[in-house]
Amino acid sequence: MRAVVQRVTRASVTVGDDIVGAIQGGLLILVGVAADDDERDADALAHKIAGLRVFDDAHGAMNLPLADAGGAVLVVSQFTLLGDVRKGRRPSFVAAARGEQAERLYERVAARLRTSGLHAETGVFGAEMAVELVNDGPVTILLDTKRAF
Repeated sequence: MRAVVQRVTRASVTVGDDIVGAIQGGLLILVGVAADDDERDADALAHKIAGLRVFDDAHGAMNLPLADAGGAVLVVSQFTLLGDVRKGRRPSFVAAARGEQAERLYERVAARLRTSGLHAETGVFGAEMAVELVNDGPVTILLDTKRAF
């Protein structure tokens, strides 16, 4: 699984005219599921995100995880994170998981984040979504469960 984790002052996701998820402060997480991902990847990704120390402590150092800093997570499915552009200019998505598997693992990440005590909002899997965010810092972290964390 791949994730782009962004520290935000606010973020929201809209489907059509409806805001389906929004947070004020926390982490926006864009999640891409690969065809060879399984429950272990989803659990490892959620565990890593919950423990990321990317929030400032009293001395201004990035030293606090989200639970200590307050805030929430907004988890949005984004299969394009699996796009491969090594050949040509048009991305290939053959490495991305098919819908049922991707949705199950994406939902598992959100569920595991909730189990860890975080408030987690989500987008709508498979929908055309508009994502708005204000990146704080900016802080953006790339995670990939196939690379050692």
